Amino acid sequence: MSGYFGSYAVVVVLFLVGVAIFAGGLFVNRMLRPSRPTPEKLTTYECGVDPVGEGWAQSQIRYYVFTYLYVVFAVDAVFLFPWATVFATPGYGMTTLVEMFVFLAFIALGILYAWRKRVLGWT
Repeated sequence: MSGYFGSYAVVVVLFLVGVAIFAGGLFVNRMLRPSRPTPEKLTTYECGVDPVGEGWAQSQIRYYVFTYLYVVFAVDAVFLFPWATVFATPGYGMTTLVEMFVFLAFIALGILYAWRKRVLGWT
């Protein structure tokens, strides 16, 4: 295919072929699998322990805050590795050093804010 929309048409066709293969695999799996539901098979399974009570439980919000902080610092680490490789490149030393200190200052402000709001205390 040639022309402006030719490359887009190839991408769309390949996408549709991929979706068809995926859907076909799911359909064939559903047709070939045995289906013998029993009450034991339909119960919720959690680590070999029979479920007791309702399935709803409250969670403390601080667990989500710690998870969010972990994600922030994991992203910080992901940005530090490319910086370390570019820092050694001639001509980029001072520029990358200043950019990294600005980035780390933003991270430090986030930690300071979390500390001032008493989010980092595990009580």
